[in-house]
Amino acid sequence: MSTTLTTSAPATCWACSTALGESPLLCVACGKVQPTTSLDYFHAFALARKLQIDLPGLEREFHRLSRRLHPDRFARATPQEQEWSLAATALLNDAYRTLRDPIARVEYLLKLEGLEIGEEHAGVNKRADRQPPADLLEEVFELNMQLEEMRMTQKMGESDPSLQRDLKSARTKFETLLSEVDNDLATQGRAWDEGDAATRPAAAKAMAALLDRRRYLRNLVRDVNQVLGA
Repeated sequence: MSTTLTTSAPATCWACSTALGESPLLCVACGKVQPTTSLDYFHAFALARKLQIDLPGLEREFHRLSRRLHPDRFARATPQEQEWSLAATALLNDAYRTLRDPIARVEYLLKLEGLEIGEEHAGVNKRADRQPPADLLEEVFELNMQLEEMRMTQKMGESDPSLQRDLKSARTKFETLLSEVDNDLATQGRAWDEGDAATRPAAAKAMAALLDRRRYLRNLVRDVNQVLGA
C-alpha cells in the first residue's frame, strides 16, 4: 500500500502571524497569499475530507478565491508572492475540477487515504480495467464475440440488424449496471462520511473495488458505442 499523501500547511500567516484557520490560501487579516506546499484539495477549500459536498457552495468559493488569487492582483508583489499566487491558482483549478466530479472526488480521497487504485496498480499484464468481474464472465465473453462479429461484418461492407439489436441490448444492460455501481458508490460514500477510524477502512476498500468494476463496465459501453458508431 502506498503512503498517505501529505496534507500539512502553515498554521499562521507568514506576513502577520495571524492564525490561518480555515483560510489556508489567503490570510483573512492582511490578504497575503500563502504558500501551498503539500496542501490537499479538500483543505484548499476548507472542507472536511468527506464525499458529500455542497456543490453550489464549492462553486461560489472557487470563484471568490479565483478572483482574490488572480496573478494580476500580485503584479507589484514580491517575486515569491507572485510565484505563490500562480501556484495557488493552479492548485485551486485542479482542486475544483476534481472535487466537483463525484467519481474523481472518490478516487482522490482514496489516494489521500493511501489506497492504490487505477490500472497503474493492477500489475503487469493484469490491467484492472480489463479483468472481467466474476459475475459477468459469460456475458462479457458473449459480448466480445458479438463485437468481433460486428467488426468483421462492417469490414466486409455488410450489415446485420439482428446483431446490432443484440449489441444495443447489451449496452443497455451494462449501462444499467453502471448506474447500480454509482448507487453503491454513493452508499459507501455515506458510510465513509458517517463513519470513524474503525469503520472507514471497510468503506474505502469497498469503494476501491466499485471503482474497478465501474472502469471495466464503462470500457465495455465505450467498445459497443465505437462499433455502433454512437
